[in-house]
Order: sequence, then C-alpha cells, then structure tokens
Amino acid sequence: MVFRRELSGLAKGKVAGVTDPVWQSAPVPTWVIATHLGFLAWTVWAAHYPVLFIGGFLFFVAFLQATAHHQTRLDLRGPVLVGFFLAGLVVHGGLQGWWIEPVLSGLAPTALFWGATLLTAFNDNAAITYLATLVPDFSAAAKYAVVAGAVAGGGLTVIANAPNPAGLSILQRFFPDGFSPLKLAVAALTPTLVVAACFLLL
Repeated sequence: MVFRRELSGLAKGKVAGVTDPVWQSAPVPTWVIATHLGFLAWTVWAAHYPVLFIGGFLFFVAFLQATAHHQTRLDLRGPVLVGFFLAGLVVHGGLQGWWIEPVLSGLAPTALFWGATLLTAFNDNAAITYLATLVPDFSAAAKYAVVAGAVAGGGLTVIANAPNPAGLSILQRFFPDGFSPLKLAVAALTPTLVVAACFLLL
C-alpha cells in the first residue's frame, strides 16, 4: 500500500529517468504465457528425473528461440552460478558435520531461531538449513527453529533467499546507482521482526 503509486508506475513503464524497451514492448500473447506456465509445471514435476528435466529445459530453450520476438534475452549466468553454489554446498557441506553437530545440538530452539535469523543476513539460507540437516538427532522444535529463523531473516539481504536476486534483477534498471545493502537491511528490519514474532508466538 505504501508504494502503490511507484508499483503502478512500474507496471505502466512510467518511471522518471528510465527508458527501457522491455517495459514499452507490446503485450505478450496469452498462449506464450500459458506455455511458460506449462514448462514451469513440467519442471516442478520432473525435478527428480534428470533426463526429463534436461529434456524439458532443452525444449524450453527451443521455444524461446522460436518465439524470440515475444521474449526477453535468456541470461543463464545467474542460474549457472546458483547451480555451482548448491553443488559446492552439497559436496563441501557434507564434510562439516564434525563441528556442526556438537555446536548446534547444544543450543536451545530459541537460540537456534535467532542464530539462523542473524546468519541468514550474511549467508544463503539454503546453506544454513542444509548444515542443520547434518545433526542426526535434532528435535522437531530445533528443526522448526532453524527453518523459521532462516525464513524470517530472508529479507535482510539480497543473497539470503533465491527470490531476492530475482527481484533485484527485475528492479535494478530502476536504480541506476545500485542498491545500498545497509539501507536494505534497515528497511527490512521491521518486517523481519514482525515475521519473527509470528513464528515465535503463533
């Protein structure tokens, strides 16, 4: 509600000092949008079947090429970097159990919650939640505390949650001077405390 005028301006492509052809292009046909949603549904369904997943991706790339006049440029740099990050997390993270287990198993759920919330401001929450899985005898309350803390702190930095870089890539054209990490953290502090209160009290 606070930023409804700015968001309306973004939707109409009317932003002061910004001229972006992406926002001035013709509307995308409904059948193209439906096909994108179909590929998205296929990807979710085939996520655990590499052959089907890769096949669907290749068909998607072909569809992008065939309908290029309705598409924006395909940029794979970010997704490839995320893929390498997650692969490194699985390979190297599995070797960290020797020190993670004694540290985390000695903390109360409330301490785990606030620790995960704070660490999410400096790390991707996938790393935090994955490392917590290395503790074999975690109680249900401890598991909840780690995941809830990682989710609560997910807005404090761009790196914390996967949707954050996606939002940054969409909106960065409207911020020619870039984002201020400090201002982002300050602006996100109140919503983070509200979410934290919900997880802890409700």
